Amino acid sequence: MLAAKGEQFIDIIHTQNYRSNWNFSFEYRLINSPGTFQNTNTNHNNYRFTSWYQSRNKRYQNFFVLVASTLNASENGGLRNPLELDSVAYSNQLTLHVKLGENLQQTTGNFFSSKVVTGTKYSTLTYLMRQQYDLGQKDSIVTDTSVIPLFYPRVRLEHTFAYTTYKYRFIDQAVPGSYALDSNYYSQNYGLNYVGVVSPATGLVADTFFRQDQWKRISNDFSIYQFPDSKNPQQFFKLGATLELLKGRFDTASLFYGDSIRQKSAVSNSNVFAHAEYRNKTRNQKWDIEAFGKLYLQGLDVGDYNAYISLRRLISRQVGYFQAGFENANRTPGFVFDRASSFNLDTTAQKQKFLKENTTHLFASLDQPQHQLTLTAGYYLMSNYAYFSHYFKEGQESTLFNLLEVSIRKQFTLYRHWKWRTLTVIQQTAGSSPVHVPLVVSHNQIGYDGNFGFRNLVISFGTELRYISPYKADGYAPVVGQFYTQGDTTIRQRLPDISLYLHFRVRSFTAYIRAENVGTIAFSPHGFGFYHNNFVAPDYPSPAMILRFGFFWGFIN
Repeated sequence: MLAAKGEQFIDIIHTQNYRSNWNFSFEYRLINSPGTFQNTNTNHNNYRFTSWYQSRNKRYQNFFVLVASTLNASENGGLRNPLELDSVAYSNQLTLHVKLGENLQQTTGNFFSSKVVTGTKYSTLTYLMRQQYDLGQKDSIVTDTSVIPLFYPRVRLEHTFAYTTYKYRFIDQAVPGSYALDSNYYSQNYGLNYVGVVSPATGLVADTFFRQDQWKRISNDFSIYQFPDSKNPQQFFKLGATLELLKGRFDTASLFYGDSIRQKSAVSNSNVFAHAEYRNKTRNQKWDIEAFGKLYLQGLDVGDYNAYISLRRLISRQVGYFQAGFENANRTPGFVFDRASSFNLDTTAQKQKFLKENTTHLFASLDQPQHQLTLTAGYYLMSNYAYFSHYFKEGQESTLFNLLEVSIRKQFTLYRHWKWRTLTVIQQTAGSSPVHVPLVVSHNQIGYDGNFGFRNLVISFGTELRYISPYKADGYAPVVGQFYTQGDTTIRQRLPDISLYLHFRVRSFTAYIRAENVGTIAFSPHGFGFYHNNFVAPDYPSPAMILRFGFFWGFIN
């Protein structure tokens, strides 16, 4: 899939049954874009390898997963002056002044790499192996020429081992002769004062700002399943316990007061938690029950828990499916609020430990497939909500506040093959709340779905519109990689986000072409063009019009 300005999306997957009881697969995905504004190039790489094996007697199963993800994203801190979008002097949006990494030329023709001089580098890597052994009842199907063995489990023993690494990095590195750190940006927004420390090793000024948190996580889980109905594997009880070992390393290198050339620290901790689960999807498809819970018994997050239950029932074909549920979570705030983190920059905050956040969620939905209608409602009650304000200032809301959310999803037939699909969400907070949400979010698609009488053709074309009502959207702080609450800037759309699309399929070949952000069309102040960008956060405009096209072709051997 390709788009304007060199954006590329590549996804390759291979899956194969090496034997009837052994499957493996490999998938690679790449997303690369130089961006619309200065210093916004990104490169996202994922790969995944899986293996599944089952013994001939169907008692033993082995699952293996290796998955890795790397996200490199340059950060420009937003526009220095959003009014420049309407200035005649900046008809080319690549010349708009930004807060970080200005005048850096980083775009290359190699879409498999993305050089980040100022920005974030996030990566994760997970190895997971799960083994299961079943005790139960043998059976078989006898045909004229063969006997097909069957096995119905009653008790399942399961062991899961996982090893995961996480790396979160922010770097701002000066380029000799072309780019130096903007000391005003760090001093004004983060309270860090520029001093230009001289490196003892080289005698040169260490013109770099660097933050890194690294985590290694090893977990061992043992669980027992019990299947009350041997003929229904989608009904089971599960009990288990997990030992989790955590090791974190925190790294800084900067030229600001209070830091040496490089500081390192590390912590080691562990968690022990128990978990339980019950699921039942009845064979008549009328009831669907799901319930699970987790409780941390010892370690870093002792006292944390999560409890969830959901009931779904087919009332009738005319009424549809009704679902209702409840969830309550008690959790330790993210480690970025801990003093040990390299991204914890609020040195003026009180030293008391953050209290555990508690969130209660009630939800219900009515799904009517015959009328292509889904109604949902959710109610959230939150206390001790931890948040950031003004780039890096920490806060915790001690009073209770709530959020009500109601949505409708519906498809209308306007005339024969002409359809209107809508998803509209209405939401509102109550009480003293640091959370700001738009009152209305509505996504609509109006278009044609059909084949014009050609048997092998499926085609869809039309327009998509997304409306977001004005609200005080969270700001973004690239250094700490967090959104922060703010009450000064209101985000308003000039026009709804508008896209035009053409999608079609001929047998196994599928292709599409899209013109997105058409609503940025403008006729002044510098003539016809697409430069009336909407904003998604303070100082962060969305791209102007982008053309995207791509194809999918499946081969089966």
